[in-house]
Amino acid sequence: MPAARVFFDGLFSSPRLDHPECVAVHPDGSVWCGGEAGQIFRVDPAGESVEQVATTNGFVLGIAFDASASHLYICDIEHPGVFRLDLAAGEVSLFADGADGHRFTNPNYPVIDAQGRIYVSDSRQIDDPGPSVFRYAPDGTGEVWDERPMAFANGLALAPDGSALYVAESFLPGITRVEIGADGTAGGRSTVAELPGTVPDGIAFGPDGLLYVGLYEPSEVLRLTPDGRRETVVRDPTAHLLCHPTNLAFRGTTAFVANLGRWHISAFDL
Repeated sequence: MPAARVFFDGLFSSPRLDHPECVAVHPDGSVWCGGEAGQIFRVDPAGESVEQVATTNGFVLGIAFDASASHLYICDIEHPGVFRLDLAAGEVSLFADGADGHRFTNPNYPVIDAQGRIYVSDSRQIDDPGPSVFRYAPDGTGEVWDERPMAFANGLALAPDGSALYVAESFLPGITRVEIGADGTAGGRSTVAELPGTVPDGIAFGPDGLLYVGLYEPSEVLRLTPDGRRETVVRDPTAHLLCHPTNLAFRGTTAFVANLGRWHISAFDL
């Protein structure tokens, strides 16, 4: 089992990492995350320094770079909406607040496909079912992509071949696969894995082609085998190196994990 380590400790840094819920890797190797006051942070590739690049003045959840890494898409629960940061200009603007007559309740996580289309999960509330996944063109034209309710749709990941969207349903709890039709529409759903006794939050495909899952509870990262079995990759029963891990992202064979319960970014090597 690989060992988790602290990649960047933001407890005493200036600026201080503010309970990061999300993490994304830029092509230059830097590791980006958000804060609960709307901050967007950039940690240098070596994990030695941090800077605040921008802010939404809200509460940042998931983030994702587009293919050119010229824009960062940001889910913000306070406004609520999806923002877009133009890295060259340093400007943040509202990208979307809903579609098809539906306003976001809890926009949680964005993921971007090979055509540049942005999928966004809306976690909503457990007693308020509604559309679970929205999709947008780069110009902001949007639609409700999957109107079927989910049990707190959270992290998203696209299948490596683009055939399906994987969704972490935190209160299922488990991972759901939604087929992407030839015409781009949402197809059949299936449960990839049931994860009783856990709260799955973030998901990402690793360089080995397997799906990795950050568990908010217990503090653990697991992966799913092709037949849906769960394997623990890293865990921390003391909740120090991993403390309510949420989203994760890969840089080569290194995984970076956000810890909503503390002030640091963790890492582990496959």
